[in-house]
Amino acid sequence: MQKLEPPDTHCFSAAIGWLELGNVKEAKAELAHISAERQEHPDVLEVRWTIAAEEKRWEEGLQAAQALLRCAPKRSSGWLHQAYALRRIPGGSVQEAWDALLPAFDKFPKQPTIPFNLACYACQLRQLEVARDWLKRAMAVGGKEKIRRMALRDPDLEPLWEEIPRL
Repeated sequence: MQKLEPPDTHCFSAAIGWLELGNVKEAKAELAHISAERQEHPDVLEVRWTIAAEEKRWEEGLQAAQALLRCAPKRSSGWLHQAYALRRIPGGSVQEAWDALLPAFDKFPKQPTIPFNLACYACQLRQLEVARDWLKRAMAVGGKEKIRRMALRDPDLEPLWEEIPRL
């Protein structure tokens, strides 16, 4: 994978800046100026995913996530983004998100977001015991208190909110 170099780095940095300012339209415009051979650079794809998510354009987000999986399979974010989009695309489902993310746990056992999201998906699938197990795994790698606070704010885990303080 070739690294981003000027002038692409300037456009990339500008896109990040526009995103931080909440201006998705300008961020997209900056990404469009990145050279064709760098459009599938993992960092560019991450920004493309973020823009698609901001706009709730889940098919585009799924395309960016799948391209990220192809070109940077050692990044956990591609797996997470793909699952997130699969849940939200027209015709998508929590089950599809679960199925897509489950293999990522073995690849990234120290990444707490993966078991946390699997807990969310299991909870939404009404598999509460499975959700508890995944939440405990997330706590083991991500820190009990941090994950507990996140879980108590995540509406996907609402069926477990009463018992989360005791996990």
